[in-house]
Amino acid sequence: MARASQIALPLDWSAGGSNDGPLIVGTSNADAVRYLRHVATWPVRTAVLTGPRGSGRSLMGRLFARDTGGKIIDGHDSVSEEEIFHAWNAAQASGSPLLIIDDAPPSEWNVALPDLRSRLAAVPVLTIGDPDDCLARDLIDALFAQRGMALAPGVASYIVPRMERSYAAIHRVVAALDAASLEKGGGISIRLTRETLLSQGLIDPDLLERQDEAQCR
Repeated sequence: MARASQIALPLDWSAGGSNDGPLIVGTSNADAVRYLRHVATWPVRTAVLTGPRGSGRSLMGRLFARDTGGKIIDGHDSVSEEEIFHAWNAAQASGSPLLIIDDAPPSEWNVALPDLRSRLAAVPVLTIGDPDDCLARDLIDALFAQRGMALAPGVASYIVPRMERSYAAIHRVVAALDAASLEKGGGISIRLTRETLLSQGLIDPDLLERQDEAQCR
């Protein structure tokens, strides 16, 4: 089956630093990546990036900071409101961008500082959605490659249509199969995958015979 096409990234966002895995770009995060690549077009020098944990949002932030020299705040509640306020003003004054990464958009934050609340109302919000079939397959393969392991052909394609579609589920599946492989002392086959994920409730037993028909171009 053809693999998911990867969007050309002139800043080499297809790979992270020495301690990072690759950034897999697909339909769920392409708009956010595209916006982060074009800082010169930002209406204000601050943006908020939201998405599920495990979606690569922090990696996107690190790559963004690396290539723009901008500041990252990972979690609005990790710093004081005053620090965010001063960082917002500094970004506007210097032109060096600020990216705030969070679980939710600013409209859902409990912001007490009126001046900060008014500034955040003008900030563009970038959203990472749930992974599509092709991104999920590529991410499963990449996470195993990061662990120095290779899947048998067809394993990722077998998993994706039978699992919960979320980044958290992908990470749970990879951890379960990694542990099962270490325990059994062999590779990760479709048979081991089926037995392991079924026993741990990580795939839907009603979908065991489902055929994956998604085409990744």
